[in-house]
Amino acid sequence: MTRPIMPDDGAPRTRTVVDARQLWAGGVATAVVAALVALVGVVVCRWLFNIALLSPSREGAYGDAHTTDVVLLAAAAALLATGLLHLLLVATPRPLSFFSWIVGLVTLLMVLFPFSTSAPLSQKVATGAVDLVIGFAIGVLLNGVGARSMRRRQVPPAGGPGYNAPYPPDQYRPDQYQQGQYQQGQWGPGQWPAQPPGSSTQPDPRDYPRQSRGPTN
Repeated sequence: MTRPIMPDDGAPRTRTVVDARQLWAGGVATAVVAALVALVGVVVCRWLFNIALLSPSREGAYGDAHTTDVVLLAAAAALLATGLLHLLLVATPRPLSFFSWIVGLVTLLMVLFPFSTSAPLSQKVATGAVDLVIGFAIGVLLNGVGARSMRRRQVPPAGGPGYNAPYPPDQYRPDQYQQGQYQQGQWGPGQWPAQPPGSSTQPDPRDYPRQSRGPTN
């Protein structure tokens, strides 16, 4: 015997949305960290290792305006990466994987670029190391920010209540079944209704007229 197909049970569905406020707050914090990483990297290279990075040694541990430019560029790179991450979260599947690949490849390019210049080898290595740490910090921090910025929101089902919904209380009543109030036409010729749940009473064939099969000998 077939059972009538009921609509969906209306279980709440979820979709992923981006918390833009938390994402950009984390992006600004990442920009601050990237700027500090750039500043510390330049100072360590110039003061601790005595490498004339970005400016001559006579300019002291901080250097000149070039150090300020590097610090501001690191912060801008973090904000640009935040915008890229926001776009990927909204428009692509597996956005954090794409973001990691993009940041990793751009960081690799920035690390290799100083070796194409005519600067001394020590300055090339120092510049590449600073760029590597900046890119690593931006990638790791924004990956965590992006993961925390994704929210799952419940949305109402498109088709109303779904397939696993229970029968309405007035659609199937065992007391009516036992009292013979159901008609044969409800199940079709020659079919008996299903037993109500928990019932051990078998239907009496005499309660349902037999189909006429023509004259018999």
